[in-house]
Amino acid sequence: MDPEHIPGGAGGAGRRRFLAIATGAATAAGLGSVAGCAGAGEAGSEAALRGKGAGGESPSAPGRAGFDVRAENALPGNADWHVVKAGPDRAIEGFTDKVSVLPGESFGLHVSTTAPRFTVSAYRMGWYGGGRARLVWRSEALPGVRQPEHTVDAATRMVRTRWARTATVDTKGWPEGCYLLRLDAQGGEGQRFVPVTVRSAGTAGRTVIVNAVATWQAYNRWGGYGSYDGPSGAYASRSLSVSFDRPYEYDDGAGLFLVYEAPLIALAERLGIPLAYATTTDVARERRLLEGAAAVLSLGHDEYWSPEQRAHFTAARDAGSNIAVLGANCCFRRIRLEPSELGPDRTLVCYKSSYDQDPGFKRGQPATVDFRSAPGADPESSLLGVIYDGYPVDAPYVVVNPGHWLFEGTGVKAGDGFPHLVGVEYDKVNTGFPTPRPIEILAHSPVVCEGRPSHQDTAYYTVPSGAGVFATGTMRWVEALDATGDGRGGANHGLDARAGALTTRVTENLLRVFAAGPAARTHPAQDNVKAVYGSS
Repeated sequence: MDPEHIPGGAGGAGRRRFLAIATGAATAAGLGSVAGCAGAGEAGSEAALRGKGAGGESPSAPGRAGFDVRAENALPGNADWHVVKAGPDRAIEGFTDKVSVLPGESFGLHVSTTAPRFTVSAYRMGWYGGGRARLVWRSEALPGVRQPEHTVDAATRMVRTRWARTATVDTKGWPEGCYLLRLDAQGGEGQRFVPVTVRSAGTAGRTVIVNAVATWQAYNRWGGYGSYDGPSGAYASRSLSVSFDRPYEYDDGAGLFLVYEAPLIALAERLGIPLAYATTTDVARERRLLEGAAAVLSLGHDEYWSPEQRAHFTAARDAGSNIAVLGANCCFRRIRLEPSELGPDRTLVCYKSSYDQDPGFKRGQPATVDFRSAPGADPESSLLGVIYDGYPVDAPYVVVNPGHWLFEGTGVKAGDGFPHLVGVEYDKVNTGFPTPRPIEILAHSPVVCEGRPSHQDTAYYTVPSGAGVFATGTMRWVEALDATGDGRGGANHGLDARAGALTTRVTENLLRVFAAGPAARTHPAQDNVKAVYGSS
């Protein structure tokens, strides 16, 4: 985060490093056995890889509305999906030339490796009896090559790669969902993930899981530069534009997916509610994608939004689609998506406090600065109900409205606290900014952010369209879904099984009600801002 734009916040480099540590520590349990895999042929220096089912056919035809998540998760999972040996830096890494594809479409895979050969395994991420992944396809051994070194654009400090396409992957038979491609270098020299989404063609009647790929890329420092800093660690050395044409830097290559998204996807698929899948770039590009959606989910860390994405979320809410924000610091940065040499929407532009230097701004496009900041200030609270308040904090989550329907089955009482659940960033209800009403505050947690006392809020509001909007107000919500220990081992920031049980039950209640249609019809908000804050 930019120091001049964060109330009580720390500098960008420190925040980025914190998130890198959290992401690198991600783990998940695995169950099941590896299914048989079909091979693929090669054509010249680029292998043409046709996707064939591994371990059972897809339970729905490609692209068909009403994807059956229950049938998909009844298929056996695979325990061996993890990256267990990342290997040396640059041993093997890659990226796709499309962030998402429709079922049956192909994408290019660009891989650099020091190994003579490697394989690609496509794992669909979900529940699968707790295994979290199913092997959908695996390639034959492909020839490895070390790709050319990256360059850095002098004007924007954007890292560029011009790697040749290694393989064309055909997704015929792959069901909709969120995928990690695992690259395995021959001889056990290294492994890395490459994320890709097989998106849904339509979302009517379904709950839409939206991968926050713009935020993943903003935090990506592969090549030494990201949206927060460069090799010097200074804010002034940051990239003003970042590209999807590069791998993710973190040890496993999965970006922010495993910490901030995978636990929620597993829970949603376990419930068996009708689901659809998209990325933030899909929502921005396709004006009608969210039409008729029962609910739209923003996951654990979804900070970087284009004006188009925000407009389409808002239109969905105003048409009756429920919105859930399962993190904090959501919809904070205004970005612009531009093409790269590999295709549209593959360059993320965000000048932040240097917006007046942005050639796009000079041409009359919106400033790529925080949504709440001039010029064109449009605070995120008008959509979310809450507004970002600061970083870093680590505090107990304190319940103030235990009778709320979202707490049903939790057994919580007023004043109950859940250590470490508020962090590392948090939001609050602040009626000094545009705030939809009526709005209910469920949790109101005291925090001290760099010496400044404040509060974190979990909130729920409803609108005349019938939509309900829920915001957790803490970035640790999705991560807490996997908290099962006693909180003393240091995993998941010390979150314990109580926090895991609370967030799991509240999220289950939320997803079931939101999947049933406009939540305000059955669960209208009852405004309690004055009761909590002493003023309205």
